[in-house]
Amino acid sequence: MKKQLLCTSAIALGCAIAAPASAQEWDMDWGGFFNTHVAYTDVGGSGVLPTQDFDGVNVFVNREIHFTPSVTLDNGLTFGVNVQMEADNSSAPSSDIDETYMTISSDTMGKIILGNENSAGYLSMGSVYTPGVGSLGINSGSISGFMPLTGSAYTFRSAAGSSLTEVGSNNDVPRITYFTPSFNGLTVGVSYAPNGDFATGNARNNGAVDHDAAGGLRDIFDIGASYKQSFNGVDLALAGRYGTGERQAQPAVAAVPAVPGNAGTAAIAAAPGGDPETWGIGATVGMSGFTVGATYAENDSDVAGGAGDQEGWSLGATYDIPGPWTVGLDTYQGEFKNGAGVSKDEYEAYKLGASRSLGAGVSWDVYAIYAETTNGSVGGLTDTKIDATIIGTAINLSF
Repeated sequence: MKKQLLCTSAIALGCAIAAPASAQEWDMDWGGFFNTHVAYTDVGGSGVLPTQDFDGVNVFVNREIHFTPSVTLDNGLTFGVNVQMEADNSSAPSSDIDETYMTISSDTMGKIILGNENSAGYLSMGSVYTPGVGSLGINSGSISGFMPLTGSAYTFRSAAGSSLTEVGSNNDVPRITYFTPSFNGLTVGVSYAPNGDFATGNARNNGAVDHDAAGGLRDIFDIGASYKQSFNGVDLALAGRYGTGERQAQPAVAAVPAVPGNAGTAAIAAAPGGDPETWGIGATVGMSGFTVGATYAENDSDVAGGAGDQEGWSLGATYDIPGPWTVGLDTYQGEFKNGAGVSKDEYEAYKLGASRSLGAGVSWDVYAIYAETTNGSVGGLTDTKIDATIIGTAINLSF
C-alpha cells in the first residue's frame, strides 16, 4: 500500500513537471475566522479543589488567518499552498503556525496534499460532521475554554473526546494524501505518514527522523471515503474512515543517579509495541430545513487488557428557520478504558443553541451547554467528577 501510494504521487508529480508551464498569475488569496465567546459558567463536582474557582464570566477566543495562494497552469493543474496562522499572541513561537501544506489538483486527477495536514480519514469524517449550531463545539475540546477537561478521556484527536480521530492521536504530521475526483458524489482518499511525533503527535521538523525510536509511531496509513448526494429534496451525506500505524516497543531503562556535573535521569518503564488503529462512521440527512446526523468512532491502543481503548458517539439535529435563525441540539458521549482494576474515564456533553446570520460572514450565537467529566478510580472508590453549566454568546467572523 505504501509503494502504491508513493507511486501514485510520483506519477502525478511527474506529469506536472513534464507538462509545459505558462506565465499565469498567482491568485494571492487569504481568509480565516475570528470567533469571540463570552459566557457565564457554573462549575462544581468532587474534582474541583477547595482552592479552585472556575465560576463566573470568562472570554474564549478562537482565531486563525489562512494564506491560500494558488496558480492554475495551461495544462489544467492547480498548485496551491495553505498556511494557517494561529492569531493568538499568547502562543509560543513554535505554535504560531497550525497546518501548512502544498496541494496539486485538477478536475480529472483529483488532489494531492503534501505537508502538515490531517489524514484522509480525518478529512473524510470532518466533511460529514454532526449537525450543531454555533462555533463552540462539544464534539471537540473547545469547551475547555470555560471548564477543565480532566482525565485521559480528553486526549486530542481521540474518540473519547471527539469523533474526529487520528491513529495514536497524531495531529498534522508531515504526510502524503491523495483524494480521487468525485464520482457521482463519492470521494475516496488515502494517506501515508512516515512517523508521528513521539511525545505529542505534532512532528514538524524537516530533519532526519529515527523511525525506530522506542515508543514512536511509524508507518501511519489512513483511508477515508465520503458520499454526498441529493434525492428529491433529501440531502444525504455518508462518511467512513480507517487508520493504523506501528508503535515501537519501549524497553525499560534504569535510573541514572545524579553525580557532580550530571543531573541524572529518572527510570523509564517498559512499554509494549503494537499496531494502534482508529475507525469511524458518520451520516447526516437533511430535508425541509431539518438536518439530523450521528457519528461513531473508536481508537484501539493494541495494549493487553484494552488499556487506552476509546470510543465515542455524537447525535445532533438542526432546523433552519425561514429567515436568519438556525436552532440546534446535539450531544457527545465518550469513554476511555483505563485497564484492569480502574473504572473508565468518561465525557458527556449536551448543547442547545441558536445562531443568527447578521450578514456576509458574520453571525451571532447564543447557547447553553451542560458537560460532565469523570475520572476513573481504583478498587471501587468513588470516581472524581467535574460538571459545568455554560450559558454563552458569541460573534463569529468568517472572511
